Amino acid sequence: MSKQYDVVIAGGGAAGFFTAINIAERNPRLKIAIIERGKEVLSKVRVSGGGRCNVTHACFIPNELVKFYPRGERELKGPFNRFCSGDTIEWFEKHGVELKIEEDGRMFPVTDSSQTIIDCFLAAAKKYNIHVLTVQSIQSLYHGDDYWKIQTQDETYIAPNLVMATGSNPKMWDMLQELGHSIVPPVPSLFTFNIKDPRIKDLMGVSALAEVKVKGSKLNASGPLLITHWGMSGPGILRLSAWGARELADKDYKFTISVNWLHNVTFEECEETLRELKLEHAKKTVAKKSPFDFPNRLWESLTRAAGITAETRWADLSKQQLYKLATELVQGEYAVNGKSTFKEEFVTAGGIDLREVNFKTMQSKLHEGLYFAGEILNIDAITGGFNFQNAWTGGFIVAENIAG
Repeated sequence: MSKQYDVVIAGGGAAGFFTAINIAERNPRLKIAIIERGKEVLSKVRVSGGGRCNVTHACFIPNELVKFYPRGERELKGPFNRFCSGDTIEWFEKHGVELKIEEDGRMFPVTDSSQTIIDCFLAAAKKYNIHVLTVQSIQSLYHGDDYWKIQTQDETYIAPNLVMATGSNPKMWDMLQELGHSIVPPVPSLFTFNIKDPRIKDLMGVSALAEVKVKGSKLNASGPLLITHWGMSGPGILRLSAWGARELADKDYKFTISVNWLHNVTFEECEETLRELKLEHAKKTVAKKSPFDFPNRLWESLTRAAGITAETRWADLSKQQLYKLATELVQGEYAVNGKSTFKEEFVTAGGIDLREVNFKTMQSKLHEGLYFAGEILNIDAITGGFNFQNAWTGGFIVAENIAG
């Protein structure tokens, strides 16, 4: 026998719960079900932000906020004008969760625990009698005259409103494609670069503020760069991977990057600084101490790469060594061969084509009563709480539209 609801939400993640709770608060009479294929709900929330849950980002101007989204920038302007980061902070405060801002703008619960967010959602779901149904794997979707029929492996659900909040789930994309929706093929969006290079071989854990460019492309990004045992990571690299998601996938993740370890210093400025250091520190050995704002270990490695021995003094540097050192510092080339993704922080570019969604309501332009929230759409952002903000905003707008 089928189960009747006013709203069925597919996906028991951040977007699904936020949508359900906001619908229930606006209209407590509506019967709402969240169906989740896994045994647990909110599992991605649990591991996000290293288990702390990076809820949003302290960027409060919609037109500024959209710039953090490689895909979705244009479409999110309207939605962010209705529910932005400031509204997220207020929402969680009203629900007993206080957030704090960290130096880089990321926002977390003051408890530093994602469990706080999970408890908040589960308590609200219980309070409003939202049915949370786990181990429900959707097998088919059928659109009747004024209802949706959702068939799982052992149940049938009927509802006039269906909210798809299933994230980057290829099976769900396939089903929606059968209903006529276009899917932009998914590619990884946040990933680190695999680089085998003697210059960084033993420098795991070293970090520097750098600018990175992809050779033969317009792609470039700035930010902290972290050397790992498999290559390069950190916000600067992740930013580049997000903006270059499609282009780097087309290159099969084999390309060359140019790294400026001095961030925004030009080659000429670097050469000039090195000439001054040559005069100032004539009797000192070059490799011993980094004259720049990055770790000594990196400086030693770059001097070695420039053909400078551990005993060489500044006064003895040849023109050629000086030129080679400047090149290593601001135009060092590294061959990237492959990528690594974080399983729990995994974000994809791709999903429902944004042209087929009405962003005033988050409703499908093809089917009445079909809504989308979160990563199921072809929207993704760089790391820092932005992907969650997209989920909260989408969920809020869906709720506004369904609950009136």
